[in-house]
Amino acid sequence: QVQLVESGGGLVRAGDSLRLSCAASGSTYRVNAMGWYRQAPGNQRELVAVIVDNGRTNYADSVKGRFTISRDNAKNTVYLQMNGLKPEDAAVYYCNARSTMRPDLDNYWGQGTQVTVTV
Repeated sequence: QVQLVESGGGLVRAGDSLRLSCAASGSTYRVNAMGWYRQAPGNQRELVAVIVDNGRTNYADSVKGRFTISRDNAKNTVYLQMNGLKPEDAAVYYCNARSTMRPDLDNYWGQGTQVTVTV
């Protein structure tokens, strides 16, 4: 099992920045991809950004150029730097860790952290 603990959410104004952190513990050797998803009220959970252990990243089109995902392998922590926040970025952000080879077996979620963006 892998446990994920997120931090860094909060209330900001449009144009501000936030950095989310997600610390993984437990059997972290079972996962090789970590990422962030978000879910706004009435919407489905959607991918924001993901980083694989080889460093390859993928972003949702809506956040490209504004958000940056990174990871510190020594700390088993993934970060999401969010710049130029917009009201439409408001959501609960969930950290995810999974195995790209065994996604049905190893797929873990954090408890979520709220990001609120006011105009």
